[in-house]
Amino acid sequence: MCSDKESLAVGTELLVFGMAHIVYRYSILTNSWTRADPMNSPRCLFGSTSVGEKAYVAGGSDSCGRILSSAEMYDLETHTWTPLPCMNKTRKLCSGTFMDGKFYVIGGVTNNNKVLACGEEYDLERRSWRVIDNMSEGLDGMAGAPPLIAAVNNQLYAADYSDKDVKRYDKLNNRWITLGKLPEQCVSNDSWGIAFRACGDRLIVIGGPRTYTGGTIEIHSWIPDQQPPGWNLVAKRSSKSFVYNLAVMGC
Repeated sequence: MCSDKESLAVGTELLVFGMAHIVYRYSILTNSWTRADPMNSPRCLFGSTSVGEKAYVAGGSDSCGRILSSAEMYDLETHTWTPLPCMNKTRKLCSGTFMDGKFYVIGGVTNNNKVLACGEEYDLERRSWRVIDNMSEGLDGMAGAPPLIAAVNNQLYAADYSDKDVKRYDKLNNRWITLGKLPEQCVSNDSWGIAFRACGDRLIVIGGPRTYTGGTIEIHSWIPDQQPPGWNLVAKRSSKSFVYNLAVMGC
């Protein structure tokens, strides 16, 4: 069953996917909500990303719990979903990103709760998928949480929550290089409760310390350079909950 709400920003719109596969669309231009068309194959727990006025989703789980390999593209101009070729592997709880003009889906869980260490690359021109072995090796938690990844200037980064490390993906050698640490106050439960996103030329981390009576949500940012991460605290506020999902708009 799909019960968690998920969100995806594309251009000037925010798509929110709710229960029963209902999709709502928020426009920052009109400051209004409207009911949107569902995907051709409604799903939850999918990998997603957006670039310009296009958004891409892949994998996930349908309302019967079946793990999917299908993928779709959303067009902001027409507000329509177009099916894409299926991935080579079924996967849910995966992560998506756009880099070098291609859509990447990495990590996740397949049938029998097997954690996948491979990724897949979708070539928009060739309309084909390519498996990249070990692309998310070591980035998935024991609970099968999606890898925390973000791309800045066509460079892929990851937050390794087990060791609180920030890593950069070496495309040539298909390996992860440790750059430094996440903000000290960011606390997660097998990566749940922390967000790692790109905003323009910055990486941002959203999370914070938790206690039995509540906690704090903090926003930290860093512009990747040749030095170890130097995180700047942008904002913080008290909160009784943690981060469930996050979409970044207007960067």
